[in-house]
Amino acid sequence: MIGRHELSDAEWEFVRPLLPVALRGRKRLNDRRVLNGIVWKFRTGTAWRDVPERYGPWATLHTRFRRWAANGTFDRMLRAAQARAGAAGNIDWLVSVDSTIVRAHQHAVGARKGGSATPPSAGLEAA
Repeated sequence: MIGRHELSDAEWEFVRPLLPVALRGRKRLNDRRVLNGIVWKFRTGTAWRDVPERYGPWATLHTRFRRWAANGTFDRMLRAAQARAGAAGNIDWLVSVDSTIVRAHQHAVGARKGGSATPPSAGLEAA
């Protein structure tokens, strides 16, 4: 049974080939279990130490998250998901740029009161 914040079988089959393969070292915790723990952590907004034990030790999840973030694994997942959604016509790439300007009063940006054009430290530079 799939938990509320866990990847479905279809989602797992999509991301599985995008994960790096460990070629050496000791046997590691199952990637699906770890990825489900990482997804659970970010969907709930909890601290790493509060991730349920069913996903494995929190330190393992955190280490794998940092490693995958550093080596571009999550970037590859995002690009692949965007490419799939774009090919299916599920993404509207319309971009809106807001050019609103907010002007501040002259006193809000540090203008000197009294109108002196030279700052008080103008003649105090080191020789």
